Amino acid sequence: MSKYKGFKPDWENSEPANHSYRSLFKWGNPTTFKQPNEGLYNVIKNTFHMTDDDFKVKKDEGNEVIDIEIPCRLEQKHIDYFINTVGSDNVKTDVYHRLHVSYGQTMIDLLRLRHKKVENIPDAVLQPSNKTQIELIISYCSKEKIPVYCKSGGSTVTRGMEAMKGGITLDMAVNFNKVIEFNETNQTITVESGISGPLLEQALNEAPEKFNAKRKYTCGHFPQSFEYSGVGGWVVTRGAGQNSSYYGKIEDMVVAQEYATPVGVIKTGEFPREATGPDIDQIMMGSEGAFGILTHVTLKVFRYMPKNHLYYSYVFPSWDNAQAAAREITQGEFGIPSVFRLSDPEETDVMLKLYHVEGTVLDKFMSARGFRENERCLFLGFTDGEQGFVRNMRRKMHKICKKNGAMSLTGYPAKEWEKGRFKDPYMRDALMDYGILIDTMECAVSWKTMPDVHRKMREYCKARKETICMTHMSHVYPQGANLYFIFIARMDTEEYLEYQKGILDHFVKCGAAISHHHGIGKAFGPWLEHSIGENNMAVIHALKNHFDKDNIMNPGGTLGLDVEKREKNKVI
Repeated sequence: MSKYKGFKPDWENSEPANHSYRSLFKWGNPTTFKQPNEGLYNVIKNTFHMTDDDFKVKKDEGNEVIDIEIPCRLEQKHIDYFINTVGSDNVKTDVYHRLHVSYGQTMIDLLRLRHKKVENIPDAVLQPSNKTQIELIISYCSKEKIPVYCKSGGSTVTRGMEAMKGGITLDMAVNFNKVIEFNETNQTITVESGISGPLLEQALNEAPEKFNAKRKYTCGHFPQSFEYSGVGGWVVTRGAGQNSSYYGKIEDMVVAQEYATPVGVIKTGEFPREATGPDIDQIMMGSEGAFGILTHVTLKVFRYMPKNHLYYSYVFPSWDNAQAAAREITQGEFGIPSVFRLSDPEETDVMLKLYHVEGTVLDKFMSARGFRENERCLFLGFTDGEQGFVRNMRRKMHKICKKNGAMSLTGYPAKEWEKGRFKDPYMRDALMDYGILIDTMECAVSWKTMPDVHRKMREYCKARKETICMTHMSHVYPQGANLYFIFIARMDTEEYLEYQKGILDHFVKCGAAISHHHGIGKAFGPWLEHSIGENNMAVIHALKNHFDKDNIMNPGGTLGLDVEKREKNKVI
């Protein structure tokens, strides 16, 4: 619980009622909460010219139970087939289950649920138990022209699983979440696509007990949504974990895959590398359910060595110094830290409050050394790998940081960040109760274009008055990095949608990739052709026509395949 010296808002600390709107949009564990500490609360009040009185009355809390009726439009013969395939207990037609698998964690989803707006849900939810059932379902739906959607963890932020055309949604997380094989010789694990991040990591950490392995292992993939996301979602959106700078993005971890598609099963070989034409694994990753349903995936695994986490935290005098150091570290060929998070000045000032650095001895020491607010940049993270490797990396990185004017803050801020790395999303619900939105957008850039993209994006985001816009890079490479924008504002649904469109327009104008790891979904589809080019988009259309000529797989805008693209004059 956050301590306050003055007035403290009545932040929500009660478990949502069963089958309420809030039970659907609340992040994570129903009994876990996180509120802004007093420092951040004061920043919010000052930015938005609010007073304590504005935080005495909540709005659109969503505590009402969902009691609306939306008829299932599937013919009874289809329902009977699905019941015969997966069992009656695994076919759901009530509105709550149908809504649960269609709305994810996209801001528009949260706003609609708070306003009790229900649309674009499937007619039925199926909970398959094995890949044979999934293959039968896809074959049947292909023959009967029934749209098919899919849910794994449900943490999409791009409207990835919204059932725009009705039909059915496969909820993979309920029964299709098992380990198929652990291979210590190859250092791989094969799992069903509905397995969650925590279940996968637990199995690997407990490999000696579960699989008679010689040592413990880790998946190395820890997105902020880790606790409530699934492996299938990681793969089909080309996701990234917070430790990606060492372990790689998910496309670096996938060894083999198996999909059920309308044209049959697609299965790749379990080889470390091969030269057998275009890489089918890479073609299927990122397809977001538009080509077929991922059933099994084989992943690389890594030795679990938490004792080799060497924490670091630095403060740079400016964003220019920080970028220069980041590029030099990534191009130094001595390794890159596992967690590599570099915040710009606005985010730095907020993070120092959020992670309890403001007012400490470290904060006073920074000020005394001339690291000024609105200019300084926080750099934090930790290493992974073999002991000698991480020690050498840590030593080399320290020299580069010092050369670029940085001061070490010890490992304290990094440890504070790690404590909250999976809990920060809980704060979103607390702020929205008082009409304050917090959302994210991210892109990929080269080192050469980074300064220009950062400047122009901030100019756009800050042109809207009373808007907090924080930026960091959290996935880095020798050739560039991502830029992750977090904005906090007071705005209604329509203004939010226009603001998001403007951000995507500016990504395209600046020459940034419109997504580094969130995927495209239906929200970003209208911008995809502008981002990748007409000929590249034609390749995706050709693949769609091969796998799914009748457009039953995740139809309604996924990857921009069947939606009108953004007006050209808006993005050029």
